[in-house]
Amino acid sequence: MREVVIIGAGAMGCLFAGRLAEAGAAVTLVDLDRPRLEALARDGITLVDDKGERRIPIRARLAADVDGPADLVLLFTKAMHSRSAIASAAHLVRPGTYALTLQNGLGNAEIIAETFPAGQVLLGVTDLPADLETATRVSSHGHGTVRLGSYRPESEAGALAAVELLGRAGIDAKYDRAIEVGVWEKVAFNAALNAMAAVTGLTVGGMDTPAGRRIAFAIAREVAATAAAKGLMLDLSSVEGKIDFALTHHRQHKASMLQDRLAGRRTEIEAINGAVAREAQSLGVAVPVTATLADLVRLNEPA
Repeated sequence: MREVVIIGAGAMGCLFAGRLAEAGAAVTLVDLDRPRLEALARDGITLVDDKGERRIPIRARLAADVDGPADLVLLFTKAMHSRSAIASAAHLVRPGTYALTLQNGLGNAEIIAETFPAGQVLLGVTDLPADLETATRVSSHGHGTVRLGSYRPESEAGALAAVELLGRAGIDAKYDRAIEVGVWEKVAFNAALNAMAAVTGLTVGGMDTPAGRRIAFAIAREVAATAAAKGLMLDLSSVEGKIDFALTHHRQHKASMLQDRLAGRRTEIEAINGAVAREAQSLGVAVPVTATLADLVRLNEPA
């Protein structure tokens, strides 16, 4: 893999674009924001990480202006934009072109499979830190990983090629045959903290109280019970450990749903707590805390 199209020029999109381009991949960054695209095409991406600061030239275009061919289409939009974003890349679909989602939430791979053949769809999770400081400047400090796998068994070769591509860029990526479990474990973590932050307006540290911990761990247990009803056994102790670590060490961090709420944007509630609640209902699993937090966030969602 060498030709990469990244859809979504947020913090993660810019981080992956910068690192892949720096490692020699031919990267095109796609977004809807014309002024940002012009700035990125003119100034490149300024990447600040543990290796220092450098400017990386990048191609930045509207999706309709990307001719292809592409070896990998990497989706980094918010989950509520997945369908329109991947549809904008429909003209890039051809044999040998894979589409990878590392987004938050449930259902992104299924949405991609509406446009790409299911055997060319990949999915995964990442905990790489990324902060978009300006329209063209992204910072990332500390270690993070990528776990990815195949949406269908026939896409394993593409998943392994994507792992190798990310590895060349210095990204700690691993192939995971049980990636659906990994996706649900990340959903459990996000569901536990994001919705509560959006409802309360608290930083992660502000939720580190007996009440906050009761809510967070109850949601994690409900997500694990829902996954178990689907035949997916989550490592609940690992999820709870990550929640505890975040509450203890990321005290000033504002969860992404809170950031969206403060900026007047729609949150990813339907892809996280909302998706779990819908899945649980279809399976006959009771998830009262998860469902209530979803409804509370919905009350203040912008139209």
